[in-house]
Amino acid sequence: MAPREPETITKKELVNRIADSTRQTKVVVKDILQRFLDEIVTELAAGNRLEFREFGVFEVKDRAARRAQNPRTLQKVQVPAKRVVKFKVGRIMRERIDDALEPTPSPTRVAPVQPAATKPPPPTPPTPKPPPSNSPF
Repeated sequence: MAPREPETITKKELVNRIADSTRQTKVVVKDILQRFLDEIVTELAAGNRLEFREFGVFEVKDRAARRAQNPRTLQKVQVPAKRVVKFKVGRIMRERIDDALEPTPSPTRVAPVQPAATKPPPPTPPTPKPPPSNSPF
């Protein structure tokens, strides 16, 4: 069985789900979600670290300048230093993701399943015969 293709969940879909589960209007939920995302961006742009316990940590890291090579032209290029956002997964998210994995056995490593030995069913007891009737019918 091939692994299922991951679904892309959009902000609109999240707004719909949250609005349905909280009985808030989509307009209110969309505004709150957008403000939340804006705050994350603002704090990261300021170089701050955001920690959501059990969920994860967002932080900005500095990536040093380096030399790289264009694989097509083999030309050496200088890649400038930059700041990047890193996310470290928290315990609850990691556990939920690990629990969601369904191990798929590799066909080359799994021995064929042998049918279990079955015993014949126990004999059914004979049904008692009704006593003889004195009726002519």
